[in-house]
Amino acid sequence: MRVRRGCLLVVLGIVLVGCGVQPTGVIGAGEPATGPTRGIRLYYASDGGLRGVPVLDRRVENLNTVVKLLAAGPPPAELRDGLTNLVEIGGYTVTGRGTRVTVDLEDPYAATGRDQGTGQLVCTLARAQSVLDPKVGADDVEVTLSPSEGPELGPYRCAEFLNG
Repeated sequence: MRVRRGCLLVVLGIVLVGCGVQPTGVIGAGEPATGPTRGIRLYYASDGGLRGVPVLDRRVENLNTVVKLLAAGPPPAELRDGLTNLVEIGGYTVTGRGTRVTVDLEDPYAATGRDQGTGQLVCTLARAQSVLDPKVGADDVEVTLSPSEGPELGPYRCAEFLNG
């Protein structure tokens, strides 16, 4: 009985003392993790700037499909959350090769090129190009808008349109 009690006290003592790790104060580890998540995201406008919405329920195999999804507008939950679509384009053809994406527009482009609608296109296409071509980083993609009339706009990078 004494041996059992002694063993119990030893085990209890070890548990109370711990494994030798001494408590420390707060250790700074930098900023929280940020950066792109995997998969295609569609960017929509809000009062606080552009916000990416993941495409979860569709397989996207080309950039034209991405623009079609973007032009359809945000899903109902995101609409209720204040997201909106400011992209207004008619016919288009999107081509991407490496870090370059070009949007050939059949009509003139009404936006300024420095607005949230343009940012939606640029960020959505940059993200999509980096997913469709895994050797390309979204931050490296440059998007050029080429309207039927008027000068080309861009090349733009997504970072130019993001707040922060």
